[in-house]
Amino acid sequence: MSDKMINDEALDLIFREARTRNGWEARTVTKTLMQAVFDLTKWGPTSANCSPARFVFVASDKGKERLRPHLSEGNAKKTMAAPCCVIIGHDLAFHDHLPKLFPHDDAKSWFEGNDALIEETAIRNGTLQGAYFMIAARALGLDCGPMSGFDKVGVDKEFFAGTAVKSNYLCNIGYGTDEKLFPRSPRFDFDEVCEIV
Repeated sequence: MSDKMINDEALDLIFREARTRNGWEARTVTKTLMQAVFDLTKWGPTSANCSPARFVFVASDKGKERLRPHLSEGNAKKTMAAPCCVIIGHDLAFHDHLPKLFPHDDAKSWFEGNDALIEETAIRNGTLQGAYFMIAARALGLDCGPMSGFDKVGVDKEFFAGTAVKSNYLCNIGYGTDEKLFPRSPRFDFDEVCEIV
């Protein structure tokens, strides 16, 4: 074990005792905290530092009403009660930013004209960044409620019209309660799903 390993309390906060929340305290997530979550998220690795994830923090009542029609029935009520719902998307024009983000090589040329590679790279790395986002949020004391169960076409039209950004999934953030908290679901043991070769 590394002597730089974080302690058990931090590991519990981020992983072992963290839960997907469905109920929320009526506490605001400040812009300063939103920025702090992103400022941790951005340091997670992506291929060629492509950083395709895009985040829309839907925190206002007006913003939530724009989102509501595109949510499944099961997700609408808890999302309206959450302090903030983050739309986690990926930019299919991410490669336009590679001269800034990966300046030591002509990485933009690797993707130009290759739509399949662009989409695969954007989805994979945007999803990674979404996971980093949840870890960062938990590390800063927030609870998370990641969700599918929404109309991606509708969300893209409502929030990303005129851009190359596509939604991936949603994540409510805030200060969770035990309301509607399901029993902890089982997880696999190492030997069930891992192999050393």
